[in-house]
Amino acid sequence: MAGAPGVEIESVRPGSPLYLAGVRPGDRLVSVNGATVRDALDYSFLKDGSSLEMQFRDAGRIKLHPPDSDDPGIGLAQFDIKKCGNNCVFCFVSQLPKGLRRSLYIKDEDFRMSFVYGNYITLANLSPEDRKRIVTQRLSPLYISVHSTERKVRNLLLGNPGAPDVMKDLRFFAKNGIRMHTQIVLCPGYNGGKHLQRTLRNLASLFPAVESVAVVPVGLTEHRRKKLDPVQAADAQAAISIIDSFHNRFRQQTDCGVVYAADELYIKAGQPVPPIDYYDDLPQIENGVGLVARFMEDAKRARAKKISQKKYLTFTGISFYSYLEAYVSRLIKRGHKITLLPVENRFFGPSVTVTGLLTGLDVISALSGKTAGHDILLVPDCATREGDGLFLDGMSAKDIECALGIKTLVIESTPKGLLKGLSS
Repeated sequence: MAGAPGVEIESVRPGSPLYLAGVRPGDRLVSVNGATVRDALDYSFLKDGSSLEMQFRDAGRIKLHPPDSDDPGIGLAQFDIKKCGNNCVFCFVSQLPKGLRRSLYIKDEDFRMSFVYGNYITLANLSPEDRKRIVTQRLSPLYISVHSTERKVRNLLLGNPGAPDVMKDLRFFAKNGIRMHTQIVLCPGYNGGKHLQRTLRNLASLFPAVESVAVVPVGLTEHRRKKLDPVQAADAQAAISIIDSFHNRFRQQTDCGVVYAADELYIKAGQPVPPIDYYDDLPQIENGVGLVARFMEDAKRARAKKISQKKYLTFTGISFYSYLEAYVSRLIKRGHKITLLPVENRFFGPSVTVTGLLTGLDVISALSGKTAGHDILLVPDCATREGDGLFLDGMSAKDIECALGIKTLVIESTPKGLLKGLSS
């Protein structure tokens, strides 16, 4: 109900304290201990008291004391996500063609999603109340897309002339004890070279509040409408040189490197990916920073319980192919029967090389006519969406099985997952 006070109750556990008190799905939680509830995050923050006085729209006021207050037994509806008002020159969503899943076109810019799920935000739409809430509720760490600390450069990249000074917000959060993980999307002609040095220097000044900085190359598809140059080998090499200078300085002065280059930068530069200890506790692995190193490190320890006589086929994106091929070659020497094929991204274009952005049609096109003599196709789960197992184009592993005429099995995208698949 738009404009109604409080948050809708989505579920009530039968037999729970609030169920017994008369609360039912569809009711609305208005306040907890006198404080207004705006969303499920508020509720999580407010219900930690030893006793609760909860105000509902229909059920009225209900008081709970331990042990009933420990688990009142309700689930709240998901909050409406704040949308992004920027028009970034490199926005990947804006480079998507029509016809994909609707959820892929959502551009979120919500500090709550950053805190809960690690989504990157630019801070461009924060209100004074948002800033106050982040500090009061200790919503830390936050994941922040900085791109440049020079306001003119950053606002040009964001396509938002009115975006606030990001350093002002970063200093505010640092002063108030909020930890931050930051990223810089490297865009040639915009924020490399001296601009990258200045940004890293400014972010370094906020350590330890800024716990990590990742520099990732801009991702470009063939469907982009804005002119933007891809990161070339020379760009990647120059960026890594700058990043390494800051990383090494931090390493000498503290117990961690803080500033890291994404795996893809090393691949583009034609340089070896650093060993696992370079990445400390892998603070930005979800951002593609240290994935290769962790895979290769895990591969050293992974051992198969048995060797199947079946013949397997699997695939990967272009950027990871050489690393996975090295591991697969070792498995073949141990007696496993497996063929690895690289899959080029035809849907987004050849400049998109990661496995996670392959479509089902890309896989079918690359493997068509190459499945003969194999018993099972192993599909890395990083190419499918968690939950429903669908590729970006909505195809499933079962669709690929029908199209290629080979049994498919979705496996975890790790050495352990590959070995488990090889024993199936």
